[in-house]
Amino acid sequence: MLQRKGAGSTSEKPLDAKTLRRLAQNREAARKSRLRKKAYVQQLESSRIKLTQLEQDLQRARAQGLFLGACGGASGNISPGAAIFDMEYGRWLEDDQRHMTELRTSLQAHLPEGDLRMIIDGYISHYDEIFRLKAVAAKSDVFHLITGMWTTPAERCFLWMGGFRPSDLIKMLIAQLDPLTDQQLMGIYSLQQSSQQAEEALSQGLEQLQQSLVDTIAGSPVIVDGMQQMAVALGKLSNLEGFVRQEHGG
Repeated sequence: MLQRKGAGSTSEKPLDAKTLRRLAQNREAARKSRLRKKAYVQQLESSRIKLTQLEQDLQRARAQGLFLGACGGASGNISPGAAIFDMEYGRWLEDDQRHMTELRTSLQAHLPEGDLRMIIDGYISHYDEIFRLKAVAAKSDVFHLITGMWTTPAERCFLWMGGFRPSDLIKMLIAQLDPLTDQQLMGIYSLQQSSQQAEEALSQGLEQLQQSLVDTIAGSPVIVDGMQQMAVALGKLSNLEGFVRQEHGG
């Protein structure tokens, strides 16, 4: 009869150097992944605290009725909420450059998919932050947000000429993402179509708002240099906050 080998038998073959090296690399990759996950969670918590502080500063500024000097060299005065947004947007741009550098370095280094996914998720969270900041700014000073004075002159020029439509951005990116699987292409085209539908709905709503403002100004008698019509028109423009929140998916 064959003798059954015990658990402590020395007949098992030792692992070769290639396997040991691969195991060591896997352990090191897992360790780095845990560290990145920890840093990612800490970044989210830091962003949450920063947003809470921003909202508190905004509430204090509103209560005090302060007006701060314009940021970025713009002339005149801007509201406290607009000034805080400009400051936070400047910080966001600095973080954006850091995220972009990290992503490019990771792509060149051909990191494992899990590590690369962690970096991409961090970049997506970074863009979630600017949408949150815009939502806060829309509540405090929607006019500052939609005029685009917080952007660069070149950005304002393109926004003035053609506006910004996510569906057009998707169209430009498709050529840069080749090759794609049929399933990925179908998903992108579906996203483009839904974006176009949302854009058309927003455009129609803005046209109706514009016509309503024209009718308000044209259909009322001029009283005290048109101040009454202006007050009614500004009341209608409160809907702009809702349009901005819809535009950013809020």
